[in-house]
Amino acid sequence: MAGTSTTARHVAVLGGGICGLATAHRLTRSGHRVTLLEGSAQLGGLGTYFPWRDGWVERFYHCVMPSDDELLGLLAELGLADEVRWRRTDMGMIVDGEHHAFNTARDLLRFTPLGLPDRLRFGVVSLLLRRLGRGKDLDNTRTEDWLRGLYGNAVWETLLAPMFGSKFGRSFGDVPALYLWQRLGRDGNVATRGYPARGYKSVIDGLRAALEAGGARVRTSAPVQRLSVVDGSARITLPDKEMVEADQVVSTLPLPRLRQLADDDLATRLPTGRLPYQGVVNALFFLRRPLAGHYWTPVVRSGTEFDGVVEMSALAGTAPYGGRHLAYAMRYTDRESALYQEDDDRIAARWTAQLRTLYSGLSLTADDIDEVHVFKAPFVEPVYPLGYLRQRPPIELPGTPLLLATTAHVYPEVTSWNSSVRLANQVAATIDGAAVSRRTASAMRADGEPSP
Repeated sequence: MAGTSTTARHVAVLGGGICGLATAHRLTRSGHRVTLLEGSAQLGGLGTYFPWRDGWVERFYHCVMPSDDELLGLLAELGLADEVRWRRTDMGMIVDGEHHAFNTARDLLRFTPLGLPDRLRFGVVSLLLRRLGRGKDLDNTRTEDWLRGLYGNAVWETLLAPMFGSKFGRSFGDVPALYLWQRLGRDGNVATRGYPARGYKSVIDGLRAALEAGGARVRTSAPVQRLSVVDGSARITLPDKEMVEADQVVSTLPLPRLRQLADDDLATRLPTGRLPYQGVVNALFFLRRPLAGHYWTPVVRSGTEFDGVVEMSALAGTAPYGGRHLAYAMRYTDRESALYQEDDDRIAARWTAQLRTLYSGLSLTADDIDEVHVFKAPFVEPVYPLGYLRQRPPIELPGTPLLLATTAHVYPEVTSWNSSVRLANQVAATIDGAAVSRRTASAMRADGEPSP
């Protein structure tokens, strides 16, 4: 690991989620002086966790895909790559209250919500979808137009609109088809997924340890009150009027939040696009028995407010959960929605009843449900407009020492730990490149040559 050089600048990283942690890690390894500021009491962002019995459990579900090269590379640097436990998983589907396996050609042929011709069409198109999207301007093509044209009206209306629409709500049909095409490139038909043996907390702890060992300062419970630019440097105001000054700032905060913190002059320089964001309501069920054993099960028109179930114990086993089976039920929704604003206990009670009804064929009883916890996140992913590749904000904010590394920047990739690490690597490389340019210019001046 490189030591801090005399020409290294002080970089403040705002936000201690995976993107902020990975950015700070990369900059620290490059020899920069780094301060990471996280507003909450815990690092991790959407990877945060809560104490449960003798361990820790993630508030929101995550998995590692075999194609997550950037994330796996980071884990290797931390000595954690060998801790990822890989397991084959499968998928279910619940439509109109009926349960279906949804993995093989035989499963598809038995999938009665679609007529036989549509089942065959679904299978053929799904196999060819990646190829069918190559060379097309999917960034300017509505998802509904593309998929309805390929799959037909029945597949779109019965399956795709409600299944994928759960991610973006009513706006899903208008989202660029490029997003879904890219998502299928990551997920595809891959049945193998990974999970860190000691949970995602081990990754967050590993990053913090590496940062502090490299001389970085990591601060939690340090919410930014104001961000200003004075004489080309950044000035960050924390509670009790504490000031942190930095040569450069990397903000991983959602853009709506950053606008609230920026002073008037800086706010006028921020990207003007007003992206709407989807949040999520997530309920965790600790069960004394498994459900259907499917890792991922979309829930379509089945009398539930949640639109999917992830059986995490199908991937991670029961050991991390004290022998209990963990299932997540989720609903993506705007943070201003009535559901998002509702009391957690009321959501837990209602969703428990809905889960029992949904799995009534398993005779799921109240005694089978050990505990229920509800967590919410206001900014999960932007709802991207057509042509977003041209609208995507730049990483460097001209005329300021501010760089942006947010979910608005990972498109067309799916928001994930892997895409966040890739973005972090890109941002750190940008800062490193600028540092090299400054050192070159300084050396030229020292030799009596004109600086560029």
